Amino acid sequence: MLRYPSRLSSALLCLALLGMLGCPGGDSNEGSGNNASSSTQQKRIIILTNGPDPFWDTCEAGAKAAEKELGLNDEGYIVDFQRGDFTDKKQIDMLKQYALAPDVVAVGISVFNPQSRNLAEEMRALQEKGIKVITIDGDVSLEKYRDARFAYLGTDNYVGGQELGRAAKALSPDGAKFVQFVGNVGAANAIARMDGFVDGAGEGFEELARRDDGGERPKARKNVEDALDQFPECDMLVGIWAYNTPQAVSVVRDRGIREQVKVLCFDAAEASIREMGDGNVDVMVVQNPYQMGYEGVKLLHALVTDDQALIDEMYPDYSQDGTGDLYRTELRVVVPDEESPITADLFEETTEFFKLSEFQEWLRERGLVSS
Repeated sequence: MLRYPSRLSSALLCLALLGMLGCPGGDSNEGSGNNASSSTQQKRIIILTNGPDPFWDTCEAGAKAAEKELGLNDEGYIVDFQRGDFTDKKQIDMLKQYALAPDVVAVGISVFNPQSRNLAEEMRALQEKGIKVITIDGDVSLEKYRDARFAYLGTDNYVGGQELGRAAKALSPDGAKFVQFVGNVGAANAIARMDGFVDGAGEGFEELARRDDGGERPKARKNVEDALDQFPECDMLVGIWAYNTPQAVSVVRDRGIREQVKVLCFDAAEASIREMGDGNVDVMVVQNPYQMGYEGVKLLHALVTDDQALIDEMYPDYSQDGTGDLYRTELRVVVPDEESPITADLFEETTEFFKLSEFQEWLRERGLVSS
């Protein structure tokens, strides 16, 4: 009489079959366990921005170019580009996450609030875990928290401000009354640019106000409107962060006061480039975020792999005193193609001078729309 197998017999039969065929849904690599996955897991080199802006799209393009050209993926590394939200809280929260992630080996951060003790402590905590930390574009307070990162890489923002001030002097030889606009008046790069502008412009120029907007575009526009209402004598608007200039141009256009007001700016947002071509922007002092991303990834990779030769090449006199831990990226002055009183001889030898069409060609060659 045919009988159904007992439960024990069924279990033994199943085990036998699994032994011959392998168990679907089980671990077919017995003995490797988590060690296999961790050994093949890519290690992350992170760049964390101060906020979202097309400026950082260009920086990311440079970072990804370095990732590809250096063959980082083949070495087990991946560049992870992440964006803040123009608050130090967001950056602090992100750094805490990095500290808990076993695959993070290096972080380059554009510091939003250089005076944030909590942010500096999180940066130090990353270093204590062996994670390499640098600052890119925006640095910590050098007086208080310099040791929170290995080094800074980016624009000499004070020199950049001076160059923009020299351009302002050429545009308005008899002086001007100006307002400066930025996301955070306390950010290190903002302070340096604004102070540099004042010094570069020199006598005859009167600063009426500095206005910040926390990275909010509607507030950035309202700041321009309020400044022009409060200071009807204002005849020069200075955009310090990339998005400030399009807001200033929009207000000037809406009020029909272009003939009375000069518009100067840092960075070459796509809209600012277009507006310069249309005659609405007088001069741009342009950083090289592409270079920041490219060189930043190179440096972080060198720190992780202990490539001392490259580190010494970038920081030949490295020291966390003076300027030994500061790596300066390129500066450009861009002016309209025609009828600009601004000439190349006004600026430092290391500052590159471009007519707008020349600069646009430089961008096209690199597949970029802004800088």
